[in-house]
Amino acid sequence: MKLLVRVIEARNIPAMDPNGFSDPYVKLSLGKQKFKSKVVKKCLNPSWCEEFAFKVDDLKEELIISVLDEDKYFNDDFVGQIKFPVSQVFDTNDKSLGTAWYTLQPKQKKGKNKDCGQILLTISFSQGNTLADLQSVGDHVSLSKKLSDVVSESPSLSSNGPLRSSSPLRSDEAASSKEEKPHAQTFAGRIAQIFNKNGDAVSTTNSKAPDVTVPPETASTAASENAQEEQSTSGNFQELLKSIEAREQPSEVPNLSGVVVDQLYAIAPHELNLLLFSPDSAFFKSLADIQGSTELRVGPWKLENGGESLKRVVSFIKAASRLIKALKTTEEQTYLKADGKSFSLLCIVSTPDAPYGSMFKVEVLYSITPGPELPSGEQSSRLVVSWRMNFLQSTMMKGMIENGARQGIKESFDQYANLLSQNVKPVDVKDLGSEKEQILASIEVEHQSDWKLAFQYFTNFTVISTFFIGLYVFVHVLLAMPSTIQGLEFVGLDLPDSIGELIVCGVLVLQGKRVLELISLFMRARVQKGSDHGIKAQGDGWLLTVALIEGNNLAAVDTSGFSDPYVVFTCNGKTRTSSIKFQKSSPKWNEIFEFDAMDDPPSVLDVEVFDFDGPFSEATSLGHAEINFVKTNISDLSDVMVPLQGKLAQACQSKLHLRVFLNNTKGSNVVKDYLSKMEKEVGKKIKVRSPQTNSAFQKLFGLPPEEFLINDFACHLKRKMPLQGRLFLSARIIGFHSDLFGHKTKFFLLWEDIEDIQVESPTLASMGSPNVIMTLKPGRGFDARHGAKTQDEEGRLKFHFHSFVSFNVAHRTFMALWKARALSPEQKVQIVEAEAEAKNLQMAEEDSIGSDFQAADDDSEGKSLQSEEGGSFVGMEDMNMSIVYSSVLSVPVSISSALKLSLSHLSLYTYNIYFRRFNLLV
Repeated sequence: MKLLVRVIEARNIPAMDPNGFSDPYVKLSLGKQKFKSKVVKKCLNPSWCEEFAFKVDDLKEELIISVLDEDKYFNDDFVGQIKFPVSQVFDTNDKSLGTAWYTLQPKQKKGKNKDCGQILLTISFSQGNTLADLQSVGDHVSLSKKLSDVVSESPSLSSNGPLRSSSPLRSDEAASSKEEKPHAQTFAGRIAQIFNKNGDAVSTTNSKAPDVTVPPETASTAASENAQEEQSTSGNFQELLKSIEAREQPSEVPNLSGVVVDQLYAIAPHELNLLLFSPDSAFFKSLADIQGSTELRVGPWKLENGGESLKRVVSFIKAASRLIKALKTTEEQTYLKADGKSFSLLCIVSTPDAPYGSMFKVEVLYSITPGPELPSGEQSSRLVVSWRMNFLQSTMMKGMIENGARQGIKESFDQYANLLSQNVKPVDVKDLGSEKEQILASIEVEHQSDWKLAFQYFTNFTVISTFFIGLYVFVHVLLAMPSTIQGLEFVGLDLPDSIGELIVCGVLVLQGKRVLELISLFMRARVQKGSDHGIKAQGDGWLLTVALIEGNNLAAVDTSGFSDPYVVFTCNGKTRTSSIKFQKSSPKWNEIFEFDAMDDPPSVLDVEVFDFDGPFSEATSLGHAEINFVKTNISDLSDVMVPLQGKLAQACQSKLHLRVFLNNTKGSNVVKDYLSKMEKEVGKKIKVRSPQTNSAFQKLFGLPPEEFLINDFACHLKRKMPLQGRLFLSARIIGFHSDLFGHKTKFFLLWEDIEDIQVESPTLASMGSPNVIMTLKPGRGFDARHGAKTQDEEGRLKFHFHSFVSFNVAHRTFMALWKARALSPEQKVQIVEAEAEAKNLQMAEEDSIGSDFQAADDDSEGKSLQSEEGGSFVGMEDMNMSIVYSSVLSVPVSISSALKLSLSHLSLYTYNIYFRRFNLLV
């Protein structure tokens, strides 16, 4: 009896490293059996998707699952753990706990309130011990134990040779040999691991299974049952897919690190899935023939773990290459997602006969997602095949193994893509036209007449009750006789004659006031209804287009239980406003907004939803959101549901359905134009970086493909201790990266988030270098707070950088990029005017100093000059200067006149230098 534990993923893991991340892995133990998952570097929401098998001998044992953070130089940090009694799993009806999220608990009871994150697990018992089941857990159980379990428990075993009847003698011999050789096998395996020869020596030694024979009748019966099972399973493949479609599906399965196929095909996603993985499809066999693979055995699809996962096992002998002999290959294929529209299948490939084959496995992920609709109206699919290496043991040959696997996988999937192109027509993205144009053309604005809107707006209790009360009063006036004048009344003034009449009059006045306010509000809204929908963008550059589709569960602030929402979009200081939707909690807009072309790519799009209640300045905010173009790939924003932030929005779980597109109409010249503009600001030539350098820069900080590197500088980040690294500058961000003995520190800031840049004079703490202090705006940049030195009371983070090789160039580049992004147009005009005024003042002072110099020369000859306006020039006696050095010297009388003239020139030169330094300080 085996206990299967599948470790899928975790979320909200606390940061255990100084860089704000963790390197989590999972440790599992049951009695003396212990397993360990792979380590996911720098991640707080890791994904493992690994399965472990434990042999259960005692139901009283306890399964302990712990999450730890790997540390290269110190002990691994404990994150959290969870414990399961084995009897708890065994006592369930289907011997399975299913797939569920479990909260990790701290090791000590004192830390009960500590948030240790959550982990997604699948725990179940597996009674079957077929060869396919054993291969599915072959990552962590030795092959010798599997085969021994099969021999002792399974009545039949398929093999290449004919089946023969077994005898008690051979069974006893097999059992005795199994008891006598475990130490020798373990010793041989240790020797093989020590000398790093064939890493699969252990599995090769243990792979010789004893001859197991059964009567011919039993063999034929088993073969026929297997054939019937395989036939029925292949026929019910679509039913199996539908059964897992009904279960909870992951929202998204991220691609693995290496992508080998990324192509659109003119076929629906479910049809492409059937072509690639259906048992009836001949695609897999055709691929094996092309690649020269032999002895192909495709196992049936089976539901496992209580119907939670759909798996099958495929085995074949891969053709020999120039470097490696023919290898027996086993693929375990498991569906991670199948919702009818998108399919994700993980394939774990093991080649135990390869050199060091027992130390690694190759994981290949097939991802099928819906593509854009074709001009003919047909569906398309996008197939992405990605892979990565999963090393079960550490080895010095890791780099060589990865390079060899990379080359082999590339060649194999080139053949895979060519064969698929022969069966399904590939789609060229250029032939599709612009996806943006297709999507926007399908959006139709719902036009409503003013009468219809008025009917919807005024159909409420207040208006209807006021109407009937007014009608009732009007009829009463027609039927009633004029009353006599009494009390303080006079002709034209009819006052209430009782308390009841006074109350009725007050109610009528209040009702009339509310109706008039509704009418006034409606009329003002119709006057200001003109939204920016349909206004075309002007100019060339970066064009931002936002399609506002609808809103969901917007907060209701009116007494009617609804609101009158409208949306305001803000980007680079420009705003676009939608129309007002009356009395709606889930309004539909279907409006398109275009921002005029921008020279620089935008960083952030601010979205805020208001409730119209009179002038816009008095509107109530229903929620807000921020779309960061730097942290999000623009292709992911083509159809997105944006959750709104704020108390009202979070209480109602409000969302906006948006479609955002960002296009560059200048083409490849945008980089050169931007760099030439920066060169004028910096005063130094800036080189265009190569595509490889830009790609590495984007990958380092996880930036979108439109981001390009402008310059980088070596410097120190000042925290408690100076940290050597490099600053990378682009049009939208400034990023810092450091790798000190394997401890990496990485963060980036948006230029718009920087409130001020200051320069401190050199100090001993800054190693004699000027210190650049970047202060962020309140509440901004908290993703990079691990790199900040201080944080003030208002929540502004301060980052300190120093020890630049070329400080002047670095500082000028900082200021130019910051001014271009963070300052408003009014601030830029003020800075230009201030600089022009300072320059004019400096030129005037220089002219004045030159005039003073000439006046001093003439005064030395005993002459006095007047200006054209009649004013006197400033003489030496009128200037107050600080005494820096003075001395008394005895000189001959004959040279006193020449010395006087020389000292006069020297004093004016000193004054000139002093005044220039004063201007620089100011």
